Amino acid sequence: MKKSVQLYPEAEEPILENFYAALWANKLRKIHLPHSSVFYVRAAIEADTGIRYSLAHVERAMKQEGFV
Repeated sequence: MKKSVQLYPEAEEPILENFYAALWANKLRKIHLPHSSVFYVRAAIEADTGIRYSLAHVERAMKQEGFV
């Protein structure tokens, strides 16, 4: 049975709140939104190891490996 993945449960990285704040301020070009695969890779790493890395850490590692 597969486990479900929640994309925005974390309070330490308020991605959705930052997006809406940038939308309200008309500054969407200045905000960085990670690719959806970064969320899924982080969830998979956490499920396998129990360690929760930041989105920036996972995205940087994925870029170094040529995935994002």
